[in-house]
Amino acid sequence: MAGIAEQLRQAVLQAAIQGNLTEQLPEDGDARELLADIQAEKAELIAEKKIKKEKPSEPISDDEIPFDIPDNWILVKLSEIAFVTKLAGFEYTKEIAPNLTKSGIPLFKGKNIQNGHTVYKFESYIPKEVSESLPRSQLTKPCLLTPYVGTIGNISIFDAHIPAHLGSNVGKIEPFNNKNENVNLNYLLYYMLSPFGIQQLGKHKKKNAQESTSIDAIRDCFVYLPPLAEQHRLVARVDELMAKIDELEKVENELNALHKAFPGDMKAALLQAAMQGKLTEQLPEDGNAEDLLKSIETEKAKLIAEKKIKKQKASEPISEEDAPLQIPSNWSWAYIGDIFSHNAGKALNAKNQVGSKHKYITTSNVYWDHFELDNLKEMYYTDEEVEKYSVKKGDLLVLEGGDIGRSAIWNLDVSYCIQNHLHCLRPYLASSTNVKYYYYLMMLYKQIGAVNGKGIAIQGLSANALHSIAVPVAPLAEQQRIVERLDKLLPLCDSLEEKL
Repeated sequence: MAGIAEQLRQAVLQAAIQGNLTEQLPEDGDARELLADIQAEKAELIAEKKIKKEKPSEPISDDEIPFDIPDNWILVKLSEIAFVTKLAGFEYTKEIAPNLTKSGIPLFKGKNIQNGHTVYKFESYIPKEVSESLPRSQLTKPCLLTPYVGTIGNISIFDAHIPAHLGSNVGKIEPFNNKNENVNLNYLLYYMLSPFGIQQLGKHKKKNAQESTSIDAIRDCFVYLPPLAEQHRLVARVDELMAKIDELEKVENELNALHKAFPGDMKAALLQAAMQGKLTEQLPEDGNAEDLLKSIETEKAKLIAEKKIKKQKASEPISEEDAPLQIPSNWSWAYIGDIFSHNAGKALNAKNQVGSKHKYITTSNVYWDHFELDNLKEMYYTDEEVEKYSVKKGDLLVLEGGDIGRSAIWNLDVSYCIQNHLHCLRPYLASSTNVKYYYYLMMLYKQIGAVNGKGIAIQGLSANALHSIAVPVAPLAEQQRIVERLDKLLPLCDSLEEKL
């Protein structure tokens, strides 16, 4: 559905062509006199063999008249007031196509005509002498251009500030203005951009591979012709109103952008407030996160001693300057690698066929807070690899590439292997780690740009980079309250986003 600004544009244009936008003045005269001058000029051009005499068109019957107009206006067909033509197919095949160049006289194509605006950026050119050999399709005077194949109803003004030529599938509408100004070109443009004008351009439209009409159909378009003075007043009035509508549209677009962004902005604000301890009450009985981290470190040391994991290089302490968030005094900062063991999946290698086939999860299966597991692919894994690369309930999976940082918690009882573009994070001490708290933290970091991939051709989140992400650690009871609060609030944001 068109926005308010666009609806107003259409209403203004329709009012203009019905004579409802400006005052009708008796001194303007009668458009029938104007038509007589136009027809006289047309007859001269025919006599001088500058244009060909057309087959007489069918007169407009009373039944075809869609609405009333002022008495001094007249309803005509476009061919009565303008020369309408195109580049013939054989002309393009024999003269244009073999002589295309990278400079010279530019060719106007459909993409140069954009809903009232002309784009003076060209892809194809022809030599000057070729253009001069095809005078009928030259662009030397101000005129209207409209595609008759492609986007039917698009129309714009060629202002003749440069020599140019019609390309394929574009027609020109050149008013008979050689001796006198008989038709205000901007009025004719506004007319054709009005709902009725667009309907006229498309009334004989055919829908095949592309929309199309014919030059004869364009010539046959109805045009309400006011006296010349009235045309000028209408253009001035429409210009004035369109400038105001443009300003309105800017405000409308800003409001729409805010409206559209509101659920996402609200979600980001809720996540950030939660991870700063501002969404829930801080309770003294929760204790201190330092004690929690000591418990995790003790378990980590035990796993190293049992040779279940490797000892890691000691990390640099996290300074307040490096911390992306302000946190309560009983919280602490740590690295992801301090809380979770890490494993990446197996790289896909068609030549490696050792072991047996197992289904595996890759980046296309992992989405925020859920998995899409239809049509899982298979590759070979040895028994040791199955043990190493299988996910377990409670693991946090994080994308290494693609939508970097996108995460989901594996809460299924079934287990699958993972491919190498996925990180599998498993808490060292599950009893002291609320995995969903860190899932929400990854969601926040993704939104604020704190999860960044590094790479040349394809960005990716390396294991080292993942391990080095600083995270705010709340006491365990506080983590649980934060998760419960976000579980209630974030779905409301999602629901609002769907409605918008």
